[in-house]
Amino acid sequence: MIAFVLRRLAASVVALVAIVVLSFLLMRLVPGGPFTQERGLNPTILEHLRAKYHLDEPMWKQCGRYMGDLLRGDLGPSLKRPGRSVNEILAEAFPKSALLGVTALFIALLVGGIAGVYAALHQNTARDYVAMGLVMVGVSIPSMVLAPLLITLFALALGWLPTSGWGTAAHLVLPATALGLAYAARVARLTRGGMLEVLRRDYIRTARAKGLPERTVVGRHALRLGLGPVVSYLGPAAAAILTGSFVVEQIFAIPGMGRYFVSAATERDYTLVLGAVLVYSILLVTLNLLVDIAQALLDPRVRLE
Repeated sequence: MIAFVLRRLAASVVALVAIVVLSFLLMRLVPGGPFTQERGLNPTILEHLRAKYHLDEPMWKQCGRYMGDLLRGDLGPSLKRPGRSVNEILAEAFPKSALLGVTALFIALLVGGIAGVYAALHQNTARDYVAMGLVMVGVSIPSMVLAPLLITLFALALGWLPTSGWGTAAHLVLPATALGLAYAARVARLTRGGMLEVLRRDYIRTARAKGLPERTVVGRHALRLGLGPVVSYLGPAAAAILTGSFVVEQIFAIPGMGRYFVSAATERDYTLVLGAVLVYSILLVTLNLLVDIAQALLDPRVRLE
């Protein structure tokens, strides 16, 4: 098991280095720069700004300098927000995005898991068709469409929840629901498929033949392997939820990383974009690593493979 984890960890480090280098090069190759949009900027001042942030150096030297600062944990200053470092901006914004993402993922797993198990236990019945029909509706509606619908119903029509902003638990309900329900549908489909496969196995029939209660058969014997596809989906799902939070944060005016990432990309704020990419990449690689470990713990065959 230790060798398995070390192999995955080494692959994760290589992937992170490749992501940082490629992102750095791609940002520099994009036409324009952080100061080219400034109207009426004196050419001398522009040259001083480029020299101050080392933008006049060869690209390989800039990349080496950035990687050296990165090893010390320094993400550099924001090029478009004077007096603020990328570390400070992300430290302020990340907890909001993380709370939104974790809450949305919890909603997706809770709603999707319950719906998937319920549909599997009532296979090919009206209950199964109704549950999976609702699931298909969820798959068909993206978060950017669902969010305005939830605002119209629960904020404007009923007045139960705030339309936007951040600061209380009530502000979290609508954005997390809009973000999580689309992925709950996918979780439900994976849970149903995994449970149906496990429920047909011989040891489940043996457990039922011995007279064990259905709750024990499902909860103690079937659920562990039946959730295998869901565990595999957790890494991509978390990454998709974080990526999808860009749009949701804009709609609900949440001061999270999504807003900074979008504005920084538009303004060519190189350091802030790279810092956000790095944080999201670390999350994605870490989540995938945890998923691999969880799969190995649930199914020893994964370690052997």
